[in-house]
Amino acid sequence: MLSKKEQRLRRARQTRIRISRQGVARLTVNRTNLHIYASVMSGDGGKVIASASSAEPEVRKELGASGKGGNVAAAQLIGKRLAEKAKAAGIEKVAFDRAGFAYHGRVKALAEAAREAGLQF
Repeated sequence: MLSKKEQRLRRARQTRIRISRQGVARLTVNRTNLHIYASVMSGDGGKVIASASSAEPEVRKELGASGKGGNVAAAQLIGKRLAEKAKAAGIEKVAFDRAGFAYHGRVKALAEAAREAGLQF
């Protein structure tokens, strides 16, 4: 039987295969208990074009005294920052890669904030 992590990685692998066939930029998300990380990678070779995470010092300052990155407010901030960085790099359209995580809570908040800030997926 597969562990919880192995199941998630199996789901992630299927998604990445599907996205690689499309040949578009990929917005990938990783979440841990403490932080959330997101990056936009190019469609051809997987080079990181833009990235944002709740572990960055300026983001932690913006989140307030606690600097907690493991909540929905932090995810929304990261989604917005990432969209701005990607647009500055000339990326408008991406494929959303949730890396096997459920589209719920922080992952959903990040995706919706990126959409509102102008990324299309």
